[in-house]
Amino acid sequence: MNKKPNVLVFFSDQHNASVLGCEGHPDVLTPNLDQLASEGMRFRRAYCQDAVCIPSRMSFTSGVHPRTMGCLCNSDVSPIADQVVSLQSAMKANGYTTAAFGKRHLYGGCDEGWDQRASHMYEESPEDNYVSWIEGQGLEEAFARDWGSESGRGPEGSRTHATRRPTPIFSAQASELPEDATMEAWTARRTMDFLKERSGHDAPFFCFSSFYRPHQPYNALPRYLEAYQYDRWGGGAKRGEGLVMPASLRQSLEELPPLLQDWRNGSNGLWRMDLAQKDEALYRFYIASYYALVTEIDAQIGQVLRTLEETGQAENTIVIYTSDHGDFVGAHGMVEKCAWGHNVYEDTLRIPMLMRYPKHIPAGGVSHDLVELLDIYPTLMDLCGCQRADCVWPLQGRSLAATLSGSAPVDRAYTVSTNWSQATIVTAQWKLGRWLVPASYTEHDYRAFGDMLFNRETDPGEVHNLYNDPSVAEVQALLNKQLDAWLAANPIGAPSLGLK
Repeated sequence: MNKKPNVLVFFSDQHNASVLGCEGHPDVLTPNLDQLASEGMRFRRAYCQDAVCIPSRMSFTSGVHPRTMGCLCNSDVSPIADQVVSLQSAMKANGYTTAAFGKRHLYGGCDEGWDQRASHMYEESPEDNYVSWIEGQGLEEAFARDWGSESGRGPEGSRTHATRRPTPIFSAQASELPEDATMEAWTARRTMDFLKERSGHDAPFFCFSSFYRPHQPYNALPRYLEAYQYDRWGGGAKRGEGLVMPASLRQSLEELPPLLQDWRNGSNGLWRMDLAQKDEALYRFYIASYYALVTEIDAQIGQVLRTLEETGQAENTIVIYTSDHGDFVGAHGMVEKCAWGHNVYEDTLRIPMLMRYPKHIPAGGVSHDLVELLDIYPTLMDLCGCQRADCVWPLQGRSLAATLSGSAPVDRAYTVSTNWSQATIVTAQWKLGRWLVPASYTEHDYRAFGDMLFNRETDPGEVHNLYNDPSVAEVQALLNKQLDAWLAANPIGAPSLGLK
């Protein structure tokens, strides 16, 4: 009897899908992910269901839309989180040994089903975590300097948590950690140890290898910064002048939603985009740091994939690379994701999605179909020949198994992503974002700003809002009708009818 395939999911946090060499990016270096893409299928139109960490991750492991879960921002406590059957629980019930290394950012049933788990964060895994390991290596001050560049203090649960630290603009500064002591190196090492331990076992494995970066704080190692023309301190002879800047870096403020306007004006004391609009070198260092973090993740993934090969497990392992959401990386003059103020831009909604399964997924495939992060759960059920236990909350994604084999397209007319403030419907050509902000919310007047409509074919940078333009009135009406139907079929806290 043939052994079920192993599953290795590489998951990063906040990876803008365009920041990959295989996407034709002019600067970023990702040779290992490019190789992975060439050996399997790359989905060019993959979208997350909410461009913020916890809702996106909860939907990934539960197979249920954030709106259905009632989890639309990081602070939301889902009323059904304990009722779902997580992906890892389903795999475990089908005979898989399950493990998670790195950031999970999950709770309730979405975080159940792990045989082994170790997190970057102390509070997620007090028994086995990176913070305690760092302290055991005597490196807590170097890591607290990195961590504090966003939060102003060391990580929660550490000896350095109470000490205040300076926060550099864009929370970007070169890391002083040894190369083998970063969160990314730790995650890769724990994953490689697991792969070596599983070699020769009869039971298949499901491993979730989750990197914290390229999420802020943007603390890249000097080695990787140098690849983008920056030395240890962010200086260097060329100061990153060779990097191609986003075309919308200096987009007019009035074209942006209210909170994005406020951040660009400097209301966010950390990002200070008002200063960067006057000194482009600040943007350049942030962007170089982001690229450097992506390149470090790529290098660590390369090491893990070599271990998979060396242990003789590569041929029978499904390998996936994806992320929970993106990052502006300077587009629209923005930093980070500003999730509280929108849920519409391609920079944060579109995610990388690469899948490899030797002899089952033809090499070099590129799909332009609309796919969702939710699709991975049912896809793995099919590819692995697994059954999910009965659950009142049905899987809301679609299996991509037929598409991966080349036998059928996804044939999805549109995809929808929602957060607390905005619901966005995306088709092959168009994107419409509708504000959902409650009328009682008065801090920013989103409704006065108006809804947003972009033609993705003629305006890929999404700078020309066509909402209420008479020339696209029929398109606008159709998208609104489709979005109305989807929202009605997917009320908060109720099971989906599967309308797509």
